[in-house]
Amino acid sequence: MQLSAIHTYPVKGCHRLDHDGAQVRPWGLAGDRRWMVVDAAGVGVTQREVAGLVAVRAEARDGGLTLRAHGHRDLDVPEPSDGEPVAVRTFRSRKLPVPALPAGPAADAWFSALLDRPVRLVWLARPTRHIPAEDREHDTGDQVSFADAYPLLLANAASLDALNGWLADAGEPPVPMTRFRPNLVVEGVTAWAEDEWVGRPLRIGGVRFRAAGPCDRCVVTTTDQETGVRGKEPLRTLGRYRNVRQKLLFGLNLVPVTTGRVAVGDEVVVDG
Repeated sequence: MQLSAIHTYPVKGCHRLDHDGAQVRPWGLAGDRRWMVVDAAGVGVTQREVAGLVAVRAEARDGGLTLRAHGHRDLDVPEPSDGEPVAVRTFRSRKLPVPALPAGPAADAWFSALLDRPVRLVWLARPTRHIPAEDREHDTGDQVSFADAYPLLLANAASLDALNGWLADAGEPPVPMTRFRPNLVVEGVTAWAEDEWVGRPLRIGGVRFRAAGPCDRCVVTTTDQETGVRGKEPLRTLGRYRNVRQKLLFGLNLVPVTTGRVAVGDEVVVDG
């Protein structure tokens, strides 16, 4: 089994970046979801409510971020180094707000114009816990980015093939892996093998991880990640075949145990 793709999402909910290699930090891949758009209440604005976020190409660079979107001028945003932190939550239901630094009025105006609503861009200077330990069977640890729940998401190419087979049987077109917004994609293993990895140690190249649990999928998977057009699949088919205790499962959440670099082509080994 080997690693076949690596992706990061510099701004939560926005377009992905594809990589040949990436550094693994305690909170996930370097440059992944350290920025987030929030509303006036400090709650994250995501693709669940605003599919148009897919139009934003955000490129992380040393010391900041470059924002691009068709019809809008490019904007360089430096990582904020001062200012009063604001309390934000990735979702309205989150119990633990985390302190983030405002990116500034230029970034706020850029995103507000794009989304046609008043919003702010914030930066998570210090990844931290935002889900109580008792809320998860396999704890995320105390360092997490603005990811939904866990530092990284791994997906299995063979599982996507199986899902697309079910879609074909239903007369539906296939969906690409981008619908599931993974960080890491593996190939060379059977479909749904990842179901058996939960709670076990996993190694990619020289970096070790803990498989922290399956990923429950939401409406974002029905959104074309290039156009923002939303449909009903693959969520409807996942509901038919992958519904486990009212959770529609695809992908595996990971927590880093060590840090280092992973690269496309690295061997992937599951221990235990």
